[in-house]
Amino acid sequence: MNELYASSRVLIVTAVDAEKDAVLRGLGEQAAACFDVIAAGVGPASAAAGTAAAIAFASAAASAHELAQGTAAPAELDAAQASAASSGPGPAAGTGARSSAYGLVISAGIGGGFPGRADVGSIVVADAMTAADLGSQTPDGFLSVDELGFGSSRVAADAVLAARLRHELQRAGLAVSGGTAVTVSTATGTAQTAAELLRRVPDAAAEGMEGFGVAAAAQQFGLPVLELRGISNAVGPRDRDAWRIKDALDALQAASSILREVITS
Repeated sequence: MNELYASSRVLIVTAVDAEKDAVLRGLGEQAAACFDVIAAGVGPASAAAGTAAAIAFASAAASAHELAQGTAAPAELDAAQASAASSGPGPAAGTGARSSAYGLVISAGIGGGFPGRADVGSIVVADAMTAADLGSQTPDGFLSVDELGFGSSRVAADAVLAARLRHELQRAGLAVSGGTAVTVSTATGTAQTAAELLRRVPDAAAEGMEGFGVAAAAQQFGLPVLELRGISNAVGPRDRDAWRIKDALDALQAASSILREVITS
């Protein structure tokens, strides 16, 4: 396994079962050896809650196993159990300490691509995840939560792993791009909204509804994160007839196969 994650498993979070199934097909029969794949639900709140619960539960289970084997102190188990039971950030939050169960968290699924940056049927491996609509409307326009002084709407991806994955996808002949993956609670359906998103996030490449939620949860546990999107439609005017969901799922499956090689080699 890649030395960065040799001692831990990888958690992959999708929104729906169709995405989960595509990822599992790509990972292949040996996926269970080092990957856990879950469908946490649609939207940033479901994604964050599902991700945090999975990390906390797996961490508590790992600590219980270590205690049973005589390799962990009771205090470590108590801390993990408290994390799993708490509705707020657990003991690992903000400490930079890594979960004993996972070494990496990935938000994976299909989504929209910004024209000229991510074509339909291609793959985006994000450099960062941002909550593009988290903030406030004002008479002078939108203010992000960052500008309001209430926190950050951006989480950086694991830069080394993102670059390596893009490189390997390109070597495999797949169309791939980087940039920021924007997370929204309402999918874009007009040219005006698409233009506004690009104004807020000039390097936006893909749009989804879960990436920032997954990333925020992973960040609370001090875990690195990636976002991987197969592109099903252009961000802009809603044209359901033009969506290519199967192509996007096929791209996600192909990318997951390469991801397995990157992580486990």
